[in-house]
Amino acid sequence: MTGQDPYIRHPSGILAPPETFTASLRHLGPGFILSASIVGSGELIATTLMGAKAGFTLLWFIIFSCVIKVVVQLEFGKHAVSSGETTMEALNSLPGPKLGKANWSIWFWLVLMLTKTLQLGGIIGAVVLGAEQLFPGLSPSLSDGVVPKRLLTSLVIALSVSTLVFKGYYSILEKASLVMIAIFLVFTLASLVMLQTTPSAITGPEFTGGLIPSWPDQATLLVAIGAFGITGVGGDEILAYNYWLIEKGYASYAGPRENTKAWEQRAKGWIRVMYLDAILAMICYTLMTSMFYLLGAAILHRAEMVPTSGNLIEILGGMYTQTLGAGAKLIFVVGAVVVLYSTMFAALAAWTRLYADALGQIGLINFHNQKSRKKTIGIIACLFPLAWAALYLFFKAPGQMVIIGGVITGIILLIVVFAAMYFRYRRLDPRLTPSKFYDAALWSSATAIFTVAIMTLKDTVPWNAIFTSTGQ
Repeated sequence: MTGQDPYIRHPSGILAPPETFTASLRHLGPGFILSASIVGSGELIATTLMGAKAGFTLLWFIIFSCVIKVVVQLEFGKHAVSSGETTMEALNSLPGPKLGKANWSIWFWLVLMLTKTLQLGGIIGAVVLGAEQLFPGLSPSLSDGVVPKRLLTSLVIALSVSTLVFKGYYSILEKASLVMIAIFLVFTLASLVMLQTTPSAITGPEFTGGLIPSWPDQATLLVAIGAFGITGVGGDEILAYNYWLIEKGYASYAGPRENTKAWEQRAKGWIRVMYLDAILAMICYTLMTSMFYLLGAAILHRAEMVPTSGNLIEILGGMYTQTLGAGAKLIFVVGAVVVLYSTMFAALAAWTRLYADALGQIGLINFHNQKSRKKTIGIIACLFPLAWAALYLFFKAPGQMVIIGGVITGIILLIVVFAAMYFRYRRLDPRLTPSKFYDAALWSSATAIFTVAIMTLKDTVPWNAIFTSTGQ
């Protein structure tokens, strides 16, 4: 992109889409930015917790969770490229009542995100625990109590991520984080391979049995639902995807919508690049997720070690110690801290844009004024990590906080699915009508997400108690 504002489409920003696969690879990026955030709380925490509780039986559910949601992401991305609208602008076009200038979906999202902050508090907590593993002097002692040292460590972590997003060092840190994530995942793959040389080796029946669909029992249901919401692209990642597409330049390259063949060809070309970006990222994070789940099932479940609030990183590090030796734990902790920090950073970069955009739709700021947008993003970048740190220090249960965030993400997915279907059948330019296979996949994704939501309500809400108290 040039120095122009990517959120304002202008004919001068038009660029012909690449025509070959190799040329398309040079324009990838938005999907892998999502991968940088997905790898942390979803794969490292929620997935291994699920494997530790359920064993191999829900491997199919984890893979399904990663694959089924990507088509909804594609529909959001298609809308961004063809219309140039930000996420909240698009949501503001949905049918239904408005409170002031903003659609009900924006207000509902804001309410849900109040609880969603628990997830990021859990991630900060996991980074704090990892730092204490790396630097034992940071660990709380009886003489100073739990709060002072952890308070200081939490504040340092929160302020560091605030500074990086506030100062705009996104691209540099993102590239570095992606490299570290890749190294960490290679290490995880090595651990999985080495696992097969130990008594804890995964057997063929265990692996194939995990691919046979079965609904989780009551004991693992909440973890499974949380994992469904948080593994792969969650509702918040899908909502954030449009900003990365726009800032990467896809919408500007397509240019303002015109009733011309040239615009149609450009839009289709950049949508095709977006498809490639999202699908390759999906393959990447599905493989990551599967590896983490298998390690959790093979090592933690068999040993009946379920991570709790205070020993989350220590127990997860045990997965690597048992397969690669005692020295591997240190490498794991370093990798885990980098991955989780990268997730926190990518999430903050996305949340600042989402919230600033929502405030713009409410009418409190002008999101399309570059100066106003940057100022609002900077303020949000300073405040949110402090709130996340405060939540961790209050609840002190990072694993559970992440799972609760995953459940909320699953609810946000309902808004996302409704919006995606509306974009497809009410706002899509007829020239961009997809294939029947695509539509079938979109309906399958929507059905799956709504089914999980209904099963969640059925199995987690105490309906009998509610109706009994109502009858009395």
